[in-house]
Amino acid sequence: MHVLTRRGFAKRSFALTVAGALAARGQVSEDLSTLSLAEASARIRSRSVTPTQLVQACLARIQTYNPKTNAYITVLQEQALAQARMLESEIQSGKFRSPLHGVPIALKDNIDTAGIRTTAASAVFDDRVPKEDAEVVLRLKAAGAIFIGKTNLHEFAFGGTSATSYFGPVRNPWALDRSPGGSSGGSAAAVSADLCYGALGTDTGGSIRTPSSYCSVVGLKPTYGLVPIRGIVPLVVSLDHCGPITRTVEDAAILLNTLAGYDRLDITSVEHPKEDYIASMKQPISGLRLGIPRAPFFDWVDADVAKAVEDAIAILARMTKGAKDVILPPAENLGLNAETYAYHEQYYTHGAGRY
Repeated sequence: MHVLTRRGFAKRSFALTVAGALAARGQVSEDLSTLSLAEASARIRSRSVTPTQLVQACLARIQTYNPKTNAYITVLQEQALAQARMLESEIQSGKFRSPLHGVPIALKDNIDTAGIRTTAASAVFDDRVPKEDAEVVLRLKAAGAIFIGKTNLHEFAFGGTSATSYFGPVRNPWALDRSPGGSSGGSAAAVSADLCYGALGTDTGGSIRTPSSYCSVVGLKPTYGLVPIRGIVPLVVSLDHCGPITRTVEDAAILLNTLAGYDRLDITSVEHPKEDYIASMKQPISGLRLGIPRAPFFDWVDADVAKAVEDAIAILARMTKGAKDVILPPAENLGLNAETYAYHEQYYTHGAGRY
């Protein structure tokens, strides 16, 4: 079963119904949910669409396809529409905060949102409502992003399938009987199924990169300390990252421009030099050389996946100074179990049966 329609997928019954009705009236229809984040941003700035229209397009998709994908735990319909109206008034006065102004974004539900339930997909946190926003949420708010909902995940981000969630498993939009990967499976599924224009995920051992690969979207695990993790339910603080999941590389750069930066209240934050990632991605790569750590990653991979990766390596090798196999020294994640236990002990002692 396929939910997706972009890039050659089955047609959306919802979109076709609306298109047919408009065609009968002689109007031209457009499904705004299929725009990239960059395209949506440009359309807002040109005033050819409004934030409210983008929110409504996402909500229509969510209503139809979230029951199939289970990508969202919480949909912020009224709040998103209210945000859109407020941001539209700023546009009317000539104010544009950033390329994210008026664009609907989803947040993984282990990222704290003040006054909005944040569950980490666990019964332990079923009624947990933070009093403060995570730092990344504050930055997105200041940039004018609209929060459309909180996405499903593998419970406490401790797993790679997004099947273990108190709110039920996330399903891959490409094939509903398959895993979207994890732990940020809801964020990847939401972006892939056009239920938002971009999303935040977290990554400790692949939790942005894996679901992005499974759902055919772009996922970026930033350099450690580049994006603050203060206000995010931890898995392993010394390994936790927060980063964007988007439809295009340009979209990821737009989000990273807002997310990146030092946070003096975050012990993991590092003062990296300020960089414009949109400008950086346009720089030539001809002077780079690729290092390919094949072991153990190529030892058990599916043949079709291996071929796709090899084809990509060959293309990049032609565009750069070449590719060279490298061997990474073994690294045991010694802190994983210890740090995870240190955080969960207080909850597990009195509520083991709820895990």
